[in-house]
Parts: sequence; structure tokens; C-alpha cells
Amino acid sequence: MATQSSGVRRIVSAFKAGFAAATESVAAPASRHRRRVALTEQHRLHFDLLCKAMDDPALTAVLDTYETEIPLDKQRQFLFANALYINALHFHRIGAMSRGELYGHLRVMGQNQVFRDYWEATRHHRKSLPVTSEEYALGLMMDDLIQELTDSDSDEWWVVGEPPDEPE
Repeated sequence: MATQSSGVRRIVSAFKAGFAAATESVAAPASRHRRRVALTEQHRLHFDLLCKAMDDPALTAVLDTYETEIPLDKQRQFLFANALYINALHFHRIGAMSRGELYGHLRVMGQNQVFRDYWEATRHHRKSLPVTSEEYALGLMMDDLIQELTDSDSDEWWVVGEPPDEPE
């Protein structure tokens, strides 16, 4: 009887493990979908708030967290630069853009002096990011890219920098 019980327990244990694995494989895509939906909703809300701040100088003042005095028109440009940057990050986060494609978009943004000014003015904002976060890593990638674009003596800006390897 003891041998029979042990065999039954092994079968039940194997069944439970298989069932758990099957349940996890079914739940994983749903979980990823829920995360993409949540990120998209967060992105939409962020964009709506930025649009309101760009339209209303009184709301623009709420987002004035720069270390130096920035004129109102420049602040509104910075909000738009932030919206473009966050939009590119959003597409990367939901899987619609690879890290290499994101790099290409950021390289284009880095050509614009207003964007570079925004990036420099918000450097202290990024210091609060956890060094283990993806946003921190992408910020460093942007820092390096802007530095490479600044240091480049080539008119062929589209070849400046080395696109990142895609994570496995």
C-alpha cells in the first residue's frame, strides 16, 4: 500500500506541476496585455496633462522644476520635448519598438537644440531614478548619444553612435 500511495503522490505532484505550468503559460500573455493596457492608459493621461500645461501658462508653472530660470515659451517647448521623448519610450515599453529603433528615434530628437536644452535642464530629474531601472539605462543611452552627436565632426548624424544590442 505504501508503494501505491507514493506512486499516486508522484502522479498527483506531476499533474499539479504540469497544471501550474500550463496555467502560467496561459496567464502570461494576459498579464502582458494588461500591462500594455495600463501603460497605454498612463501614457494617455500623461499626454493629456502635458497638453493642458502647454495650453495654460498657469499650469505650465506647476511643472517648473528647473534649476535655473526658464522663460515660459521655452518651458512649453520643454513640455513638448518631454511629450516626444515619453511617446518614444511608451512605444518601446509596450513592445512596438525595439531598443535599436528607439535609439534611432532618439538620435533624430538629439539633432534638435531645443530637445538638447530640455535634456540638459532636466538632468537633475533623472538623478532620482533607481540605477537598476530601465528608464535610468535609457537616460544614460540618451546622455551618451547626445554627447556623441555633440562631439561628432561628421555631417552624417544618422551614423553617429552605436545602436545598442537587443537584450536576449
